[in-house]
Amino acid sequence: MLYNKVSKLIGEKRLTIAETARIANVRYNTIYNLYHDKTTSIEFETINKLCYALECTPNDLFRYVPDEEPPV
Repeated sequence: MLYNKVSKLIGEKRLTIAETARIANVRYNTIYNLYHDKTTSIEFETINKLCYALECTPNDLFRYVPDEEPPV
């Protein structure tokens, strides 16, 4: 299972959702949904833009925790 750490990173950088969206050139709603963990997928382009805006790597945006059972 992948866990989203976007809200933690935005908080550490002391940015607002609006500021992050502006810097990343991504729609406000996209960042809002990521921040509030209301999204089920994300495009590579959005990950790239978030990494630029938050000065991080994809590894910083997400945390992987293995499921109890292997994926089908």
